[in-house]
Amino acid sequence: MANLSLLGVPIDLGASRRGVEMGPSAVRLAQLAQRLETLGHDVIDTGDVPVPTRETLRLGRGIDFLPTITAICRDIADRTASIVAAERIPVVLGGDHSLSAGSVAGVATALASRGQRLGVIWLDAHADLNTPESTLSGNIHGMPVAHLLGHGDPGMSSLATPHPAVRPEHIVIVGARDLDDAERAHAREFGVKVHTMRDIDERGLRTILKESIAQVSDGTDGLHVSLDLDFVDPRDAPGVGTPVRGGVTYREAHLAMEMLWDTGRVVSMDLVEVNPVLDRFNQTAELAVELMASAFGQRIL
Repeated sequence: MANLSLLGVPIDLGASRRGVEMGPSAVRLAQLAQRLETLGHDVIDTGDVPVPTRETLRLGRGIDFLPTITAICRDIADRTASIVAAERIPVVLGGDHSLSAGSVAGVATALASRGQRLGVIWLDAHADLNTPESTLSGNIHGMPVAHLLGHGDPGMSSLATPHPAVRPEHIVIVGARDLDDAERAHAREFGVKVHTMRDIDERGLRTILKESIAQVSDGTDGLHVSLDLDFVDPRDAPGVGTPVRGGVTYREAHLAMEMLWDTGRVVSMDLVEVNPVLDRFNQTAELAVELMASAFGQRIL
């Protein structure tokens, strides 16, 4: 069994919709720690990273929050690096997806200290490949992949040591169905493999994920899984920051989690974009806990 350390990041500064900052509390309320403990894991809840509220910052547009988010991600990176150094698996609870610029950077730093590299599976309706220069919305939760690859803001893109945190051949985005023109261009320019929902429709999730795992495992020593709940269709996950119709089904989501655990390579995980304000009776947080159970070894038989 595994040693897991939960880390909450109640951040909404990277998103346009409020409420996602309550995601860590919603997932805890749905008994994530207890569910993982029933699987035999040692679970420690390390609490939350301090995050200021929008009201205290008194800033305007989303991009204005970039320096604050960068500082928060630096804190997250330090914490996830320490968790990995202690031979534990960080499970980072969000909060909007901007936090992953920090969580992945920290894990990559910890592995680099051992002479190792990190592979990343990014499960998301969006590619998160914008930069501060290309963004139309100004929302920083649409930028973490670009920054992890070393593009965009110099501060945000250099949180890992050495940087960039991830090589383009070591990250695959799965489930994308809402990209803007800049992200399409960046996917080609940066050399990032993006498996869209059409790919999943045509070839099946099992095939797509098997290929993705093989790609990011080649030349790496550990696997980070970044799960945005909008990866799942909003019929099953209504309480997310930016829902997009046509996501994976309930069972496909569980299959993805089961396959990832089967690799034996998972060293860290993000669970982001749960928004209780937009949810129905904490349905999405409860789904998130079910998916985390599958991600950490729960089986039907």
